[in-house]
Amino acid sequence: MKRVIILLILFSISSNYTQAQELNARVQILAMQIQNTNKRVLDELEIAMRDFLNNRRWSADNFQAQERIDCNFVLNITEWDGGSNFKAEAQIQSSRPVYGTTFNSTVLNYSDKEFGFNYTEGQPLDFSEQNYINNLSSLLAFYAYVIVGLDYDTFSKYGGTALFTKAQSVINNTQNAPFAGWKAFESLRNRYWLAENLTNKAYNPIREALYNYHRLGLDIMYDNQSKGRKEIASVLPQLQKIDKQKQGSMLNQLFFTAKADELVNLLGQSEPKERMNAYNILSNLDPANVTKYEVLKSTHR
Repeated sequence: MKRVIILLILFSISSNYTQAQELNARVQILAMQIQNTNKRVLDELEIAMRDFLNNRRWSADNFQAQERIDCNFVLNITEWDGGSNFKAEAQIQSSRPVYGTTFNSTVLNYSDKEFGFNYTEGQPLDFSEQNYINNLSSLLAFYAYVIVGLDYDTFSKYGGTALFTKAQSVINNTQNAPFAGWKAFESLRNRYWLAENLTNKAYNPIREALYNYHRLGLDIMYDNQSKGRKEIASVLPQLQKIDKQKQGSMLNQLFFTAKADELVNLLGQSEPKERMNAYNILSNLDPANVTKYEVLKSTHR
């Protein structure tokens, strides 16, 4: 896998090899809306989720400890019956290192409003690639595959395909699950459509843009800032083209949710004409963040 080869270069890894899983996941559970909570159950749930994410192999590749993908799962419990039934909203984030720097670039920043599940204190989180066992393990496995797949896409063109296929298998196995978020008819922006976009070749230009942005843009700025910045700017017309074909696509929105602030910081150092071009495209593609992009119109940078 190209990702592992590239990271060998990025981190100048020694010949001493230590095998590790792919994720370095941090889990935080909030329950401010819940009265009289049994904190011990939530503490155990937090540990169980973290261990499930970090101690499983999600791909066929071997990772060293310093190669593991940093990610965060923040669960806000909105309803709990005091037993095993939970309703929650989850914020899932992941990032990857930028060559030659200590900076980590956000790759995924996704809010899941339908993160419902059952959990009993001490319950093991079992998961099968072939069958649906429980909703919590399916949710975590789905996002693990998406996180690793997106990370691979940033290091190798279409490198995450096999992981997105696994995420799609999770979707297929959950079609009869008694929880929301898995089915096409429930929403135009849920886990079903996230997996559909990631595995639909019509959206490959967005995945290619991820590679160009990170590997050909961010990673070369250590040696040539101007060249890297121009490569990042060149991604915008590519995203604009696919947006015209697939207006409002979930993947386009996912990209800008993760990258809006970073784009302002990076492109704000460009020449005035280039900044204005970027502003015109960004304000059209991502109107939700237009106030952030306003700074690109300034002549004083």
